[in-house]
Amino acid sequence: MVERMIKKICKIDDLTGKECLANNVMSGEYNVLLSEGTVLRQDYIEKLRELKIKEVYVWDEKEAESVVILKNDLEESFKSQVRDILEKHTYCHNEELVELSQTADHIIINILEEEEVVQQIYDIRERSSDIYEHSVSICSLATVVALRMNLAHELVHDIGVGCLLHDLGLRYLTANYMDHDFEELTEFEQSEYKKHPVYAYSALQGENWISNVSKNMILYHHERIDGSGYPLKATDIPMECRIIQVCDAFDELICGIGCKRVKVYEAIEYLKNFRDIKFDGRIVDIFLEFTAVYPAGTYVQTNEGEIGIVMRQNKQFPGRPVVRIIKDKNGEDVNIIKDLLEVNNIYIKEVIG
Repeated sequence: MVERMIKKICKIDDLTGKECLANNVMSGEYNVLLSEGTVLRQDYIEKLRELKIKEVYVWDEKEAESVVILKNDLEESFKSQVRDILEKHTYCHNEELVELSQTADHIIINILEEEEVVQQIYDIRERSSDIYEHSVSICSLATVVALRMNLAHELVHDIGVGCLLHDLGLRYLTANYMDHDFEELTEFEQSEYKKHPVYAYSALQGENWISNVSKNMILYHHERIDGSGYPLKATDIPMECRIIQVCDAFDELICGIGCKRVKVYEAIEYLKNFRDIKFDGRIVDIFLEFTAVYPAGTYVQTNEGEIGIVMRQNKQFPGRPVVRIIKDKNGEDVNIIKDLLEVNNIYIKEVIG
């Protein structure tokens, strides 16, 4: 199936990063500054801005069909709610936090309203994030895991509340932990960072409206089943805590919270590598069933040297999406749709940009 890919002019100030150049960018002396097919990173965009280049041609990605757990407007609304509630909080003054119980219910209800929630594959992207967006994100991820495990509604609710509160202790830290490798922190900063589950658990321990399930999730979310986690180095870990451990580790990696930010496929490889070592293998498997290895809109290179854009996912096959090939192995422009579920000899070799 062949379709025409559309070029569009985009102002430099409207670029968000990850767009793909549809034409060469030339200097005033007709030197090529950036070649057609280059995926625009933020540093490239800044350089173009410095050179007073106002606009560029990029490929229009509007045909890429992203499937998300929460629609953008809903996610922003929940993020604002969580931020407003948590920013009012001071240590051991927890009156406002009760509202997060209702927020968790609203997130769960919105997920349940989506069609085929337990069969869908979701496009989850790496991004810059704060603890508020991160908390909403892992609440969504953990809810989908819990629903796929057919857990009781009350337990799903408690898991949602635990996710929204799990990083409350980070509000008590002064160290800059965003997009920093943990090993780059000073010994004192590492020690303080490892205490944040205890800080949150201690602040909320006396709250009757929070279940023991949610409290344990707050305390145990950085533990690992091999005892390599913190703060307790526990190995006997409740199931709901094992759920948040997988979701939290994945989202921290793609957001750069307490670590350097990585690509989605790299975070997936991390979970696979530590399946049944650090993380519960059953929960890792359930998580990976609905997580797209290559989210829609991702620029990729195939094993045959072709360049393409992921257009949509194939249900139950997160590593075999539908890809629009925009350059063949010789670098020539083409517009070909390839469904990797139907073309068995072609696979994605790497992500570009």
